[in-house]
Amino acid sequence: MKTRRQAAILDLVDRVPLSSQEGLRRRLKALGFSVTQATLSRDIRDLGLVKASGDGAYHRPGTESADPAVATSRLRRAIAEYLTGLERSGQLVVLKTGLAQAQPLASAVDAARMSGVIGTIGGEDTVLVICRNAPAAASVAARFDRMART
Repeated sequence: MKTRRQAAILDLVDRVPLSSQEGLRRRLKALGFSVTQATLSRDIRDLGLVKASGDGAYHRPGTESADPAVATSRLRRAIAEYLTGLERSGQLVVLKTGLAQAQPLASAVDAARMSGVIGTIGGEDTVLVICRNAPAAASVAARFDRMART
């Protein structure tokens, strides 16, 4: 039963953004798994699930949600929470954050798989977003700016 329950948990966190144990417990109950909070906590620990700072949802370590809507939502939250400044130079976009906030923002940008973005490098308070070319960087910078304003 434990193996099947844990497989169901992994399937749920891969498909659905779940940010609380209670939400996860309810989903499991709907699938026929009745678990206590203590059992669920042990399962989460055993599976190594982590809460992403961008969207607050449980994820497998080192993985991001495959759902583009979830990734975009996570990026919006990360921008709202961490972004303090933005500048573009050629095919590069530089995102400024507070101390120790660049990594979660870089992770959210990577997970969003934005068109024109090749990759990111996250430092302590700066994220370097590398784009395919200058027009792509202009588009990406404008999108970040729109997200920051909404």
